[in-house]
Amino acid sequence: MLSFRRSTVGSMSLASRHVIATGIVIGALAFTLIALLIPVQKFGGSAAAATAPAGEDDGAGTVSTAFGPLTAQDRDFIRKVRLAGLWELPAGRQALQRGARPTVRTAGMHLVEGHTELDRRVIEVGQALGVDLPNQPSAQQQDWLAQLDRAQGTQYELLFIQLLRRAHGKVFTLVAQVRAQTRNSMVRALASDANVTVLDHISVLEDSGLVDFDGLVDASQAPSTISRPTK
Repeated sequence: MLSFRRSTVGSMSLASRHVIATGIVIGALAFTLIALLIPVQKFGGSAAAATAPAGEDDGAGTVSTAFGPLTAQDRDFIRKVRLAGLWELPAGRQALQRGARPTVRTAGMHLVEGHTELDRRVIEVGQALGVDLPNQPSAQQQDWLAQLDRAQGTQYELLFIQLLRRAHGKVFTLVAQVRAQTRNSMVRALASDANVTVLDHISVLEDSGLVDFDGLVDASQAPSTISRPTK
């Protein structure tokens, strides 16, 4: 009889432990499910916001395409490539006509050739990915073109070289960032093309010997005060 009671107690104890263990597992699963259902914002913002790449946000978020995810930074880059061509093409044509130095005219020719092809590419990419593209230069770019229109002689050549070299230096950083971060194959190919074009333009502008590198560092320097670079 004593042996039977011990066996019964042991069986009941084992059953109790099994019930307790089962309850713990069910409780853990329930807690996990609740945690998954709670909005991520409760814990300090969404994961997407924390990892979203930099760039002007058009509010459309990340869009799925046949060529991979298209982020706000990707669309911002595509539009900026288009904007670059909208002012650098006329600036290059003007340099071909008004440049006295062969090196300035060469730089103008490279701008025209490079942005003619890049503009064709960016229009294709914009259409394929459904990105609306600008059709006129930004207010700042229009101001740069107006400054070039007013400048004369040597001052025109200095201004042309400095404005274009400064602009290409800034976009060069953006191109590298997009090329490294984008997951969209069309944007990646466009960034690769832009990288080659921008680097070529930087090189020919510097070959003119007119770049004021101190002025590139001092972004606050007004273009109208650009002086002849010292050699």
